Amino acid sequence: MYNYVRVLLTNKFIMNHNLPTEDELLLFNTQGYLVVNDFLPPDLVSRLLICLENTIRDRKKGDFDGAFRKETLYPHGITKISGKNARIFHILNDNELFLDMLDYPPLMPYLHSFLSETPHFHASDAIWELEPGRDNPEWHRDGVGDGFSTFSPNIPLLQIKVGYLLSDMTKPDQGNLTLVPGSHTTTLDLTDTQKARFDSLPGAIQICEPSGTMIMFHNAIWHTSGPWRVKEGKRIMLYYAYEHNWMMASPEHAFYRGTFYRNLSAERQQMFHDFVVDLP
Repeated sequence: MYNYVRVLLTNKFIMNHNLPTEDELLLFNTQGYLVVNDFLPPDLVSRLLICLENTIRDRKKGDFDGAFRKETLYPHGITKISGKNARIFHILNDNELFLDMLDYPPLMPYLHSFLSETPHFHASDAIWELEPGRDNPEWHRDGVGDGFSTFSPNIPLLQIKVGYLLSDMTKPDQGNLTLVPGSHTTTLDLTDTQKARFDSLPGAIQICEPSGTMIMFHNAIWHTSGPWRVKEGKRIMLYYAYEHNWMMASPEHAFYRGTFYRNLSAERQQMFHDFVVDLP
């Protein structure tokens, strides 16, 4: 059974750039994640929803039969469609608003304090789920090489994942992000049996929060998407991942053409690995 707890702070749209607070720093370091309500104003949530719905529609054109699940490598990213559900990757070039979220001003103080003064972009994706029917996910850690497993048993902070809720997720059991607080510090690996117990791992909690909430978590925290037991659920969200500037570029960077990088501001170019900017 889940423990429904709330580890969060609230910022009402006008962000204080002295953030993160001492409490937020402590929460992230001890629990491995942080939840902040009211991080996106309602008008921004509405615009992102429209952009995401249009992007999914555009990516489906010509190559998808709605009756079947297909996976296609597009010039601008990987697209997965299953019934009413979609997951799309590499979204920065689909809409200018998705690119604007790359360095969303209220987020940057958190990245600077938790990760690096010069964070680099790692990857992006979006989730649009209106029904169950997906494969049961397994518990996992983020990062290359099966969650940076080469650094085991003490996996350091190498990457931060940032999620933005675009739908109301205050009720559980609609695929909510599910994690084990503090598990980023454990030196134990999960067994295959434990990894498959996506709805009953000891200490697991579902993140049940309203739209506009920001969730960020340590690469080494054990997490998954939770069960889907409700009849009318909805999970719509964006994910952005960031890493240290000395790390190797991710495969996503190769999906964007040279013109994409050349059109970025000098400040945004610095969030990508230098050699990527010169890709033909």
